[in-house]
Amino acid sequence: MILASDWIAFHADRTPEKLAQIDQQTGRRFTYGEMNDRVARLAGFLREQWDVQQGDRVAILAKNCTDYFEFEFACIKLGAMMLPLNWRLAEPELLFILNDAEAKGIVYDAEFSDRITALVSGSTAKRTLCITPLPSPLPASGEREQDGTDSYEEAIAGTTTRVVMNPQTTHDTPLTIMYTAGTTGRPKGVLITHGMTLWNAINITTPTGLNHDSVFYCVLPTFHTGGLNLYCNPIFHLGGTNIIARQYDPAVTLQTLTDPTLDVTHFFGVPAIYLFLAQHPDFDKTDLSHIHSWGCGGAPMPVALLQQYAAKNIIVQLGFGMTETSPTVFLIDKHRSLKKPSSVGKPLLHTRVRVVREDFSDVNPGEIGEVLISGPNITPGYWKRPDANESSFTTDEHGNRWLHSGDAGTVDDEGCIYIVDRYKDMYISGGENVYPAEIEQVIFQIAEVADAAVIGVPDERWGESGMAIVVVKADCELTQERIIDYCKAHLAKFKVPKAVMFIDVLPRNAAGKVLKRELRTQFIPQPNK
Repeated sequence: MILASDWIAFHADRTPEKLAQIDQQTGRRFTYGEMNDRVARLAGFLREQWDVQQGDRVAILAKNCTDYFEFEFACIKLGAMMLPLNWRLAEPELLFILNDAEAKGIVYDAEFSDRITALVSGSTAKRTLCITPLPSPLPASGEREQDGTDSYEEAIAGTTTRVVMNPQTTHDTPLTIMYTAGTTGRPKGVLITHGMTLWNAINITTPTGLNHDSVFYCVLPTFHTGGLNLYCNPIFHLGGTNIIARQYDPAVTLQTLTDPTLDVTHFFGVPAIYLFLAQHPDFDKTDLSHIHSWGCGGAPMPVALLQQYAAKNIIVQLGFGMTETSPTVFLIDKHRSLKKPSSVGKPLLHTRVRVVREDFSDVNPGEIGEVLISGPNITPGYWKRPDANESSFTTDEHGNRWLHSGDAGTVDDEGCIYIVDRYKDMYISGGENVYPAEIEQVIFQIAEVADAAVIGVPDERWGESGMAIVVVKADCELTQERIIDYCKAHLAKFKVPKAVMFIDVLPRNAAGKVLKRELRTQFIPQPNK
């Protein structure tokens, strides 16, 4: 049994005056000493007023803010599980998650006040606490919001009890239950333990150079594993500083990254964030060379976009991870980033990866198989889903437990791995497997293309063929014929899209991944019922 530690309390004891986090929306700043005191008081309120006990699930529905991480570490002190809610989901989806997790209450952002009544009445979560992200006067002592909800700030200010972390909490204790997107069925609650979060912090430190003096700018949504763990929680583990953006804005991002008073050292985004940042009119004239580390994950990054950043002496390190892997599995080292721009490199230090055939044997270099992952950063399983646990993991003859990623990949002679695509996005044209990510990389080489996605559509002759869905840059013109001709010159014939559709913007989820199911619904004719 390995005991877990309270990171915030540790740094509050050793470096209480060190700046822990900045809330960009409100301008509030908290040292580790201040943060730990607020966390301990919030935990005291939740224990005394909500009767939150070890193992209970408590939800949060909020935009990015420093309160989000206070809530996370309050749950850690209590031994409870934080349940992050994706505020982009519809009411039925949120109700399913709340009830499936049997949540005890909801801490929510005032922006979502109009959603709370329905969520409370339709779920197990009967307690509420309202965060007001904009500066506003605190209610008088003991006063409650008009709807009976407690005020977050009043809860902290009015609580004298300070909870310390249960000394028997171990690395196997779950600290978060995070629901997957549910693209292939009802969402699954991934259990994320203290140990998983620690190993992610350790794994990501070396390839990024994170340390006690690092300053990270967080723009990914904190209801997502990327927003929590790339790299906010690793920064808290090291005692560095996080700047929390309420949400991503390219102009604000450029201003923040170049502000000498903030001295940002690290940044992480998904390809869409890098794409929109590069398309901002001030990007080319902005000096960003002082940023120590740029990370990217969530989806394949177009090689043309990597090269655009490299022209500004910015090396973006491509990575790969999953909610189930806490999340980091890969982050390519800088010296390979441009030599192998479509590779995620080799597994990080405390993680093992295989690429296997259907019979569980390892593929040869260049052969496509499924990516399997093993190590201390892997989830123990899914909440109340023995069926998913059985289908998602395989134990080999040596007793090693492997997670099936659902991603198709290849390995080269050097041992570097390439994520080809999600198996579910692959389509078969004339008996040949086609992976849309490969075609998308080619289309992105066309200068007029702002964004692109490829899906498989029914084809009477070939079974399926490719359809490219393209966003054209402002003030540019581009035709279907030019895109298809360019693909013919760079791809095998069976990979060339048969059709091109143009769209103003591609639908994406909070992690920046293109929602191809929405594109299929929009562009593939549905049979008459």
